[in-house]
Amino acid sequence: MTVIALLQLDPTVGDIAGNVAMVEAAAAKAAVAGAEMAVASELVISGYPPRDMLMDERFVSACEAAAMAVNSPIPLLIGTPLSAEKDRQKPFNGAVRVADSRTPKVVGRKQLLPTYDVFDEGRYFQADDAPGIDRSLQGVSIGITICEDAWQHIGEVPSDYPADPIEQLATWQHQGEPMAASVNLSSSPYHLAKEGVRARLVRKAASTLGHPFLLCNQVGGNDDLLFDGRSIVGWPEGTVVQGPAWCSGILLVDLEKPEAARWISLDEGEETELQIVGPESEPIMPSKGQDLLSAVTLGLADYCRKSGIGKIVLGMSGGIDSAVCAAIACQAIGPGNVLGLAMPSRHSSDHSIEDAKATAEALGMELQVLPINEIHASVDQTLHDELENGHSVAKENLQARIRGTLVMGAANARGAMAIATGNKSELAMGYCTLYGDMNGGYAPLGDLYKTEVYEVAHAINENSKPGNPITESTMTKPPSAELAPDQKDEDNLPPYTVLDPILEDWIELGIRNDSPLTTSVLSRLHANEHKRWQLCPAPRVSNRAFGQGWRQPLASRR
Repeated sequence: MTVIALLQLDPTVGDIAGNVAMVEAAAAKAAVAGAEMAVASELVISGYPPRDMLMDERFVSACEAAAMAVNSPIPLLIGTPLSAEKDRQKPFNGAVRVADSRTPKVVGRKQLLPTYDVFDEGRYFQADDAPGIDRSLQGVSIGITICEDAWQHIGEVPSDYPADPIEQLATWQHQGEPMAASVNLSSSPYHLAKEGVRARLVRKAASTLGHPFLLCNQVGGNDDLLFDGRSIVGWPEGTVVQGPAWCSGILLVDLEKPEAARWISLDEGEETELQIVGPESEPIMPSKGQDLLSAVTLGLADYCRKSGIGKIVLGMSGGIDSAVCAAIACQAIGPGNVLGLAMPSRHSSDHSIEDAKATAEALGMELQVLPINEIHASVDQTLHDELENGHSVAKENLQARIRGTLVMGAANARGAMAIATGNKSELAMGYCTLYGDMNGGYAPLGDLYKTEVYEVAHAINENSKPGNPITESTMTKPPSAELAPDQKDEDNLPPYTVLDPILEDWIELGIRNDSPLTTSVLSRLHANEHKRWQLCPAPRVSNRAFGQGWRQPLASRR
């Protein structure tokens, strides 16, 4: 056997029947293309991550039964939950081999269960004590690992596991168990810091094992986690073949001829190419802005598709965040399904409304202009005594909350989802209003620092030439919430070019200095934890995002 297909697919969590049909269709297409064997991703039958659905024994049993019943014209390795072997034990994260006319068989169970950052697999699974191996595939043996099992080998995990499955496979080979290749069924979440790491992983594993190492990764968005695909194969001498990002397809690889690798797209209208690079080269990555744009767009698109959401409503202020969110929404579900609301107050500048109109027109989406002065005056009068004697920011926040009410009202009326337009810098500093601009079911920019939002804006314009949905005025004017006369973000925050590195160093790297500015920034960061606990899902693009990977107490002192 020399030709193996990696099925880079986008499963929906819990949709067992739909996921099975998707796998079967891809395997059949791979067979027609000449594949002698196919590999799908980790937990493709259940979708990853299934979270507490795994605590339902009926769900686990249904996944396992469905995996065993998958019909494939060629040998196929499938990731699925496997039922516990003894009472009160947890299930396994496993791999099943199926093939036409052959008895289905469990051929591997995950050894290394990550319990850090966004991972909590120790909560759900029982660990196995050895990697898998299938000795019945066309007369050759294939080593089998599952996601984290391979990462230990390059030291890219913060856990001190008792074993290295790659070294275990290598030991078996030395003891007389020859293998043609080893595979890794993976659902490896995306973040920017992973650039180039998978290439290093497959190269080192292939070098250690002395045969090709194939990693099949999930693609798509599930809740806050994004999966970039980029399924990849490494050879012992260092050659690497990498599939495209952010799309479904089949990576067809000849183990004896890396240069013969092919990509078969499963996404309608997608024209993508794989990369084949030599030992001294690395796969080429897109610009940071382009990769982030692709990531959050697919995240929003999948969140809507998998949740049955067909329409989006958002507030459009004429600022960079809402303009970028509008462009992402239009790309994700189509401009005809997106409504923008421009809601000027007496503090709004004329150019803000003009910028919002220009963006909406360039994107082909609907925009309604709903002035809030009368509503604001009415609420201000009703709460006059409280507002006159209270904190000055309360008056400013009323405007944000009025806008939030209008956005939610329009979304409710249209059966749509509102999206929140805030970014990670604002969320870190609490420079946002609960029940105002934080309203929404999804926050596309919630894990992007403000400086990164500008990079995404440039990418949007690069992709939209000759027209620019993000106007020059929007790109260059000082950021402002426009809740007070002549207000600028820098009246309340350090410049974003100063603020963002401080935040990134602390949140993602745990690095800080004792300067007064850093101390002030981090004090404000932790004082606003209560706001982030109420944030809607945001697609994770950094190696530490607010949410599952950021578990800070609320009632605490520092």
